[in-house]
Amino acid sequence: MSPNNASRDYEKAVTETSVPQPQPQPQPSLPADFEDGRGTGGNANVEDQDVAIAIVGERSQAIDPAAEARIVRKIDLFLVPAMIVGYGLVYYDKAILGSAVLFGMTTDLNLSQIDTRTKPPTTDTSRLSWATSMFYFGMLAGLYPMTFALQRFNMGRLLGGVVCFWALVCMLTAAVTSWQGLYAQRFFLGFVESIIPTGFMCIISSFYTQREQSLRQSWWFSSTGLFTIIGGALNYGFGQITGGSLKRWQYIYLFAGALTFMFGLCCFAVPDSPVSAWFLSKEERVIATERLRYGQTGVRCTKFKWSQIRESFLDIKVWLVALMMASAYTVNGAVSGFGPLIVSTFGYSTLDSILFQFPLGGICFIFILLTGYLSSRIPNIRLILLILCCLPVIAGCTIIWKSSWHHHAAAPVAGYSIIGTFGAVVSLIITVGMANVAGQTKKCFMAATIFVAYCVGNIVGPQLIKSQTKSRHYPELWLGLIICYCITIIAAVVLYSVLKRENERRSKLELNDLDRDKMAFQDLTDKENPYFQYML
Repeated sequence: MSPNNASRDYEKAVTETSVPQPQPQPQPSLPADFEDGRGTGGNANVEDQDVAIAIVGERSQAIDPAAEARIVRKIDLFLVPAMIVGYGLVYYDKAILGSAVLFGMTTDLNLSQIDTRTKPPTTDTSRLSWATSMFYFGMLAGLYPMTFALQRFNMGRLLGGVVCFWALVCMLTAAVTSWQGLYAQRFFLGFVESIIPTGFMCIISSFYTQREQSLRQSWWFSSTGLFTIIGGALNYGFGQITGGSLKRWQYIYLFAGALTFMFGLCCFAVPDSPVSAWFLSKEERVIATERLRYGQTGVRCTKFKWSQIRESFLDIKVWLVALMMASAYTVNGAVSGFGPLIVSTFGYSTLDSILFQFPLGGICFIFILLTGYLSSRIPNIRLILLILCCLPVIAGCTIIWKSSWHHHAAAPVAGYSIIGTFGAVVSLIITVGMANVAGQTKKCFMAATIFVAYCVGNIVGPQLIKSQTKSRHYPELWLGLIICYCITIIAAVVLYSVLKRENERRSKLELNDLDRDKMAFQDLTDKENPYFQYML
């Protein structure tokens, strides 16, 4: 996608939001119904401001569209492939558990219990459910401290160090000998991995304009689907191992940890923002920063601000986004830990069950990229696409639940595949959440809150699977997922209404270009800054 120059972005945004364009005033002033604590004056504390002020100042500068396009391509080439690999590894080592249980981990670590007191004997898989959920308890514990540490400290050093430690924790899974040990390992794995998704979300919001963020967020999140395929292929290969002193599931974790360690070494090169992007020249850094002025989302401010935390707690859109994420990601909690196991219920072999992850991953990958592309091309379509992508998930859950589960049944496998559109739903939630907040502390809070909700969904999902109800096709699971996606749709409709109404209110304010330029890098929140426009 070729980015537009600053003036063209301005004209397009004005057309979309109907903001009047009065001539610049000699003495700019804030509208009466907005309070600006840090403001437009020249006496603002430098620590309160965005780092962008240091190289672009408070007045807008004309930039060459060709140079801007070249710089965006350079940023894409440096950041996007690394983020695809990074988040792919996050998803891969979570999803390994689903395949590992088919390779003997359940027996080796006593993750399932057979109750011989019942006739016929029943199998209790609650330990496996909790092993899946423990990862997300760890992530819950790590999200806020890790995210705010990224704001305060050098991003590359912190990211690289934590990812290398994550790699070691992953490899230590091969040394686990009991279900209690697996619980501890999964908790610490989730804690250290919590730095990746929120870090990537903040990086995208710091390097790209609002219109560009949707496509870029979808690129790295698409590795959810991509690594479902790649991971499935790798696990299928490990499933062929018949010799050696280790179990097949132990080889998988050692391999994943080694890949992660190599990625961690690369993370030390990640810059904090366009202002400090070492792979850009000084002139390119100025353009890369200046192009972000119109969106009013800011670049980076290292000062933690309690006022922005308080505002976040009182902001309804933060909680609507969190509700959507928690509801939408219940699917992943069930699929990543139990997907191959559920497919094997349809009469397929262990290795065939892994291969059936390919269609699910392919649909997830394609729909994430497709919705990201459409969102970047068609204004205010994000929440509409989100709602549309919820419908196949509901349909897929219904098909699995109500179809016949005979030997080699096709219908439930088809239903299982089309629920892959959940990836697009989640990707759009991330995009909507991050594009609609400003202020560095508030952006960090939103990023962490989104993935706290993600963890809640992943914790709830596995608990919906009751092994005792297998003969009735796990009714609690499919009914629960359908209800969750209905909640997601309702929350999306409410959020659309809230954002649309606020944009209409702001379009009636008398604003001017001089204030717009000065307020862009004052680290104001979206509520403090009347020039901020919400993306629907």
